[in-house]
Amino acid sequence: MNDPNLNTLLKWSVENSKVSEGAEPPKTQLNAEALAALFGGNMKSDAQMMKDNMEVIKREECDLEDRITAFDNFEQLIENLDNANNLESLNLWIPLIAQLESKEAEMRRYAAWCIGTAVQNNIKTQEKLLVLGAIPTLVRLATGSDETKVKKKAITALSSSVRNFQPALDDAMAHVPDEHKPSEALDANDMDSVDLLINKLRASL
Repeated sequence: MNDPNLNTLLKWSVENSKVSEGAEPPKTQLNAEALAALFGGNMKSDAQMMKDNMEVIKREECDLEDRITAFDNFEQLIENLDNANNLESLNLWIPLIAQLESKEAEMRRYAAWCIGTAVQNNIKTQEKLLVLGAIPTLVRLATGSDETKVKKKAITALSSSVRNFQPALDDAMAHVPDEHKPSEALDANDMDSVDLLINKLRASL
Protein backbone atom coordinates (compact mmCIF):
# COMPACT_ATOMS: atom_id res chain seq x y z
CA MET A 1 0.00 0.00 0.00
CA ASN A 2 1.36 3.49 -0.91
CA ASP A 3 1.33 5.30 2.45
CA PRO A 4 2.65 8.89 2.06
CA ASN A 5 3.60 9.05 5.74
CA LEU A 6 5.73 5.93 5.45
CA ASN A 7 7.25 7.29 2.24
CA THR A 8 8.19 10.47 4.11
CA LEU A 9 9.76 8.40 6.86
CA LEU A 10 11.76 6.38 4.36
CA LYS A 11 13.03 9.49 2.59
CA TRP A 12 13.95 11.12 5.91
CA SER A 13 15.80 8.04 7.14
CA VAL A 14 17.81 7.75 3.91
CA GLU A 15 18.82 11.41 4.11
CA ASN A 16 19.63 11.12 7.81
CA SER A 17 21.82 8.06 7.25
CA LYS A 18 24.05 10.11 4.94
CA VAL A 19 24.75 12.81 7.53
CA SER A 20 27.56 10.76 9.04
CA GLU A 21 29.19 10.70 5.61
CA GLY A 22 29.36 14.48 5.52
CA ALA A 23 26.06 15.15 3.81
CA GLU A 24 23.81 18.04 4.77
CA PRO A 25 21.13 17.51 7.44
CA PRO A 26 17.89 15.99 6.16
CA LYS A 27 15.78 18.36 4.06
CA THR A 28 12.69 16.23 4.48
CA GLN A 29 10.59 17.33 7.43
CA LEU A 30 8.67 14.85 9.56
CA ASN A 31 5.10 16.01 10.08
CA ALA A 32 2.84 14.86 12.90
CA GLU A 33 1.34 12.09 10.81
CA ALA A 34 4.73 10.71 9.87
CA LEU A 35 5.86 10.80 13.49
CA ALA A 36 2.71 8.96 14.48
CA ALA A 37 3.50 6.29 11.92
CA LEU A 38 7.07 6.07 13.26
CA PHE A 39 6.00 5.61 16.86
CA GLY A 40 2.90 3.53 16.23
CA GLY A 41 0.44 6.25 17.08
CA ASN A 42 -1.83 5.28 14.21
CA MET A 43 -1.64 1.53 14.70
CA LYS A 44 -4.94 -0.30 14.91
CA SER A 45 -5.83 -2.56 17.79
CA ASP A 46 -5.77 -6.32 17.27
CA ALA A 47 -9.55 -6.34 17.58
CA GLN A 48 -9.94 -3.79 14.79
CA MET A 49 -7.47 -5.64 12.57
CA MET A 50 -9.39 -8.88 13.14
CA LYS A 51 -12.63 -7.17 12.09
CA ASP A 52 -11.02 -5.49 9.09
CA ASN A 53 -9.48 -8.74 7.86
CA MET A 54 -12.78 -10.56 8.25
CA GLU A 55 -14.49 -7.93 6.14
CA VAL A 56 -12.08 -8.71 3.30
CA ILE A 57 -12.45 -12.47 3.86
CA LYS A 58 -16.24 -12.25 3.55
CA ARG A 59 -16.29 -10.23 0.33
CA GLU A 60 -16.49 -12.60 -2.61
CA GLU A 61 -16.03 -9.68 -4.99
CA CYS A 62 -12.49 -9.14 -3.63
CA ASP A 63 -9.58 -10.82 -5.37
CA LEU A 64 -9.00 -14.31 -4.01
CA GLU A 65 -5.36 -13.46 -3.33
CA ASP A 66 -6.40 -10.51 -1.14
CA ARG A 67 -8.90 -12.66 0.75
CA ILE A 68 -6.26 -15.32 1.37
CA THR A 69 -3.81 -12.67 2.60
CA ALA A 70 -6.49 -11.39 4.98
CA PHE A 71 -7.08 -14.95 6.21
CA ASP A 72 -3.36 -15.42 6.80
CA ASN A 73 -3.28 -12.19 8.83
CA PHE A 74 -6.36 -13.29 10.73
CA GLU A 75 -4.82 -16.65 11.62
CA GLN A 76 -1.70 -14.97 12.98
CA LEU A 77 -3.79 -12.65 15.12
CA ILE A 78 -5.80 -15.44 16.75
CA GLU A 79 -2.66 -17.33 17.68
CA ASN A 80 -2.87 -14.96 20.64
CA LEU A 81 -5.15 -16.51 23.28
CA ASP A 82 -6.85 -13.22 24.14
CA ASN A 83 -7.62 -12.56 20.49
CA ALA A 84 -9.02 -16.07 20.07
CA ASN A 85 -11.26 -15.50 23.08
CA ASN A 86 -12.42 -12.20 21.57
CA LEU A 87 -13.87 -13.92 18.50
CA GLU A 88 -17.17 -14.20 20.34
CA SER A 89 -17.41 -10.60 21.54
CA LEU A 90 -16.42 -9.35 18.07
CA ASN A 91 -19.10 -11.52 16.44
CA LEU A 92 -16.50 -13.19 14.23
CA TRP A 93 -17.28 -16.86 14.90
CA ILE A 94 -20.25 -17.10 12.55
CA PRO A 95 -18.53 -15.52 9.51
CA LEU A 96 -15.45 -17.64 10.20
CA ILE A 97 -17.44 -20.88 10.30
CA ALA A 98 -19.35 -19.79 7.19
CA GLN A 99 -16.11 -19.93 5.21
CA LEU A 100 -16.04 -23.70 5.72
CA GLU A 101 -18.74 -23.69 3.03
CA SER A 102 -16.87 -21.38 0.64
CA LYS A 103 -16.76 -22.39 -3.02
CA GLU A 104 -13.00 -21.78 -2.93
CA ALA A 105 -10.96 -24.67 -1.53
CA GLU A 106 -8.27 -22.35 -0.21
CA MET A 107 -10.85 -20.40 1.77
CA ARG A 108 -12.22 -23.62 3.25
CA ARG A 109 -8.68 -24.65 4.14
CA TYR A 110 -7.95 -21.36 5.90
CA ALA A 111 -11.26 -21.46 7.75
CA ALA A 112 -10.43 -24.90 9.15
CA TRP A 113 -6.89 -23.73 9.91
CA CYS A 114 -8.13 -20.70 11.85
CA ILE A 115 -10.67 -22.78 13.76
CA GLY A 116 -7.95 -25.24 14.75
CA THR A 117 -5.77 -22.37 15.95
CA ALA A 118 -8.59 -20.74 17.92
CA VAL A 119 -9.69 -23.86 19.80
CA GLN A 120 -6.32 -25.40 20.60
CA ASN A 121 -6.01 -25.91 24.37
CA ASN A 122 -8.86 -23.45 24.90
CA ILE A 123 -12.04 -24.76 26.52
CA LYS A 124 -13.86 -21.45 26.05
CA THR A 125 -13.52 -21.53 22.28
CA GLN A 126 -14.08 -25.29 22.12
CA GLU A 127 -17.43 -24.79 23.82
CA LYS A 128 -18.37 -21.98 21.42
CA LEU A 129 -17.52 -24.06 18.38
CA LEU A 130 -19.70 -26.89 19.67
CA VAL A 131 -22.64 -24.59 20.41
CA LEU A 132 -22.44 -23.12 16.92
CA GLY A 133 -22.71 -26.59 15.39
CA ALA A 134 -19.45 -26.55 13.43
CA ILE A 135 -18.24 -30.03 14.41
CA PRO A 136 -20.40 -31.90 11.86
CA THR A 137 -19.18 -29.56 9.11
CA LEU A 138 -15.56 -30.25 10.02
CA VAL A 139 -16.29 -33.99 10.03
CA ARG A 140 -17.85 -33.71 6.57
CA LEU A 141 -14.83 -31.84 5.22
CA ALA A 142 -12.45 -34.33 6.82
CA THR A 143 -14.18 -37.45 5.53
CA GLY A 144 -15.76 -36.32 2.27
CA SER A 145 -14.45 -35.79 -1.23
CA ASP A 146 -12.84 -32.40 -0.69
CA GLU A 147 -9.28 -31.59 -1.70
CA THR A 148 -6.59 -33.21 0.43
CA LYS A 149 -5.26 -29.86 1.67
CA VAL A 150 -8.73 -29.00 2.99
CA LYS A 151 -9.21 -32.40 4.59
CA LYS A 152 -5.86 -32.16 6.38
CA LYS A 153 -6.76 -28.84 8.01
CA ALA A 154 -10.25 -30.09 8.88
CA ILE A 155 -8.74 -33.10 10.65
CA THR A 156 -6.32 -30.84 12.52
CA ALA A 157 -9.22 -28.60 13.54
CA LEU A 158 -11.17 -31.61 14.77
CA SER A 159 -8.15 -32.83 16.71
CA SER A 160 -7.89 -29.50 18.53
CA SER A 161 -11.66 -29.26 19.00
CA VAL A 162 -12.17 -32.58 20.78
CA ARG A 163 -9.12 -32.97 23.01
CA ASN A 164 -9.98 -32.62 26.70
CA PHE A 165 -13.57 -31.79 25.75
CA GLN A 166 -15.82 -34.83 25.76
CA PRO A 167 -19.00 -33.16 24.39
CA ALA A 168 -17.17 -32.19 21.19
CA LEU A 169 -15.66 -35.65 20.86
CA ASP A 170 -19.08 -37.23 21.29
CA ASP A 171 -20.50 -34.90 18.63
CA ALA A 172 -17.70 -35.79 16.24
CA MET A 173 -18.19 -39.52 16.81
CA ALA A 174 -21.90 -39.14 16.15
CA HIS A 175 -21.18 -37.79 12.66
CA VAL A 176 -18.07 -39.73 11.60
CA PRO A 177 -18.90 -42.35 8.94
CA ASP A 178 -18.67 -45.93 10.20
CA GLU A 179 -15.58 -46.72 8.12
CA HIS A 180 -13.63 -44.04 10.00
CA LYS A 181 -15.05 -44.75 13.44
CA PRO A 182 -13.03 -46.63 16.10
CA SER A 183 -14.95 -49.54 17.58
CA GLU A 184 -14.27 -48.60 21.20
CA ALA A 185 -15.59 -45.68 23.23
CA LEU A 186 -13.23 -42.73 23.26
CA ASP A 187 -12.09 -40.62 26.20
CA ALA A 188 -11.37 -36.96 25.38
CA ASN A 189 -8.96 -36.71 28.31
CA ASP A 190 -6.86 -39.62 27.03
CA MET A 191 -4.72 -38.43 24.13
CA ASP A 192 -4.03 -41.98 22.92
CA SER A 193 -7.77 -42.60 22.87
CA VAL A 194 -8.44 -39.45 20.84
CA ASP A 195 -5.66 -40.41 18.46
CA LEU A 196 -7.51 -43.60 17.57
CA LEU A 197 -10.00 -41.39 15.75
CA ILE A 198 -7.60 -38.77 14.43
CA ASN A 199 -5.14 -41.35 13.09
CA LYS A 200 -7.93 -43.22 11.29
CA LEU A 201 -8.97 -39.98 9.64
CA ARG A 202 -5.41 -39.18 8.59
CA ALA A 203 -4.89 -42.70 7.27
CA SER A 204 -7.85 -42.18 4.93
CA LEU A 205 -6.23 -39.27 3.09
